[in-house]
Amino acid sequence: MRLSVRSKDLELTESMREYLEKRLSKLDKLLDQDFTAQVEFIVQRGRHRVEVTMPLNGMLIRGEEEAGDVFSCIDLVTDKLERQIEKYKARFTKKGRPQGFTPQPESSEDTSKVVKVKKFAFKPMDIDEAILQMNLLGHDFFVFQNAETESTCVLYRRKDGNYGLIEPE
Repeated sequence: MRLSVRSKDLELTESMREYLEKRLSKLDKLLDQDFTAQVEFIVQRGRHRVEVTMPLNGMLIRGEEEAGDVFSCIDLVTDKLERQIEKYKARFTKKGRPQGFTPQPESSEDTSKVVKVKKFAFKPMDIDEAILQMNLLGHDFFVFQNAETESTCVLYRRKDGNYGLIEPE
């Protein structure tokens, strides 16, 4: 396990780092490989938030939690990551799908201006893989290259809980 830790408006103590490493080491038992985790500690308006992003076989596992203290955040986000990894492993084991596709990064936008731009490379994937990736990221939409049609598509979550797919003509 390799950690990349950043903090914003918070002094990261050695005990916080050790606790984070201890909790994330539990994920080693779930995974068959070494992994990298990017962790960001943020304090806003007296609330602590921990964001963890883990690239894993082309997938992106991400968890974000907010609580009154940093140790509770670490516990909550680690539990969320464990559930996502178990879901990821069960899905790929059950379906026997090949692993390895690139995720859709988050983007935030204001109505008057673009406030964040992310670039990413993506590999072709089928619709089920795109749904899995979108759910793992916790997003309401996902841009991907359809492996069958080789076109760029947008997958989105509908208000009724189903999914919609936008394909170019």
